Amino acid sequence: MMILETRVAPAWVDYNGHMNDAEYARVFSLAVEALMAHIGLDAAGRARHGYTIYTLETHLCYRRGAHEGQPLQVTLTLLDHDAKRLHVLFELLDEERSLLASSEQMLMGINQQSGRPDAFPAPVADVVAALPQAEPDAWPTLAGRSIAIRR
Repeated sequence: MMILETRVAPAWVDYNGHMNDAEYARVFSLAVEALMAHIGLDAAGRARHGYTIYTLETHLCYRRGAHEGQPLQVTLTLLDHDAKRLHVLFELLDEERSLLASSEQMLMGINQQSGRPDAFPAPVADVVAALPQAEPDAWPTLAGRSIAIRR
């Protein structure tokens, strides 16, 4: 599922003429924000539910460079989830859909009043359940290196 479209901003380009490695993390952070909006946790949803998402862990893999002005797309695959966590894989693609980078992340739902982990509000949980999920026997190649939900 495509979750974000953007372009390489001039400020993201380093002395080598490529998108700086830190900016890949920025794009994946923007993808988390887009995911939050998609599941109903935009600014209004966060206020309504008193609920947000924190990033607990991320594993970023770089594959190819990107250049100033280049169009970028980020896709999302849900690897796993439970009542309060999302294990996701984002893939950053260029205009020809070639893989530039991936970011596997563990995201935690947080009750904003208590500041503690808490179950997703029911409307959010319903949208999470409908996200495209990887089949357990057909995970993306870059997923599952050392990040997982401990059971």
